[in-house]
Amino acid sequence: MLRLSKLADYGTQVMTYMARDHVIHSASEVAADLCIAAPTVSKILKMLVRKNLVTSMMGAKGGYVLARHPSGISIAEIIDAMDGPISITECSSNTTCDRESSCSTRSNWQGINHIILDALEKVSLAEMIAPKPQVVDVSAIRSRGIQT
Repeated sequence: MLRLSKLADYGTQVMTYMARDHVIHSASEVAADLCIAAPTVSKILKMLVRKNLVTSMMGAKGGYVLARHPSGISIAEIIDAMDGPISITECSSNTTCDRESSCSTRSNWQGINHIILDALEKVSLAEMIAPKPQVVDVSAIRSRGIQT
């Protein structure tokens, strides 16, 4: 199963929260509003600062703000900040492997990994804050004899 880590999920939630406006946010405010433990939010924000996705503002009215406009931050960057380079298998991230000489699937996994990474790089943080309309398949309703 392909699944993001909880930290990457929370990191995306924190970034999406901060992208909704252009104000300075404290870690405690973000934690309270998102119902995520304050130590976890603090850890996430420090990781995001290290990757230059968020800027830390010192002082009494300090906190955190996005380092760039939401349209210039990709979901791939957020995942990378939380979990490191995106790699669906150990060998798909250009690392050496003990089985490299006898593995018949490495190049295929690397290709699949590239497709996933490319897709995540194309989704911006700005797109994550825009609500997506729910698509309802009305054909299922019609097939049961219910008129729409």
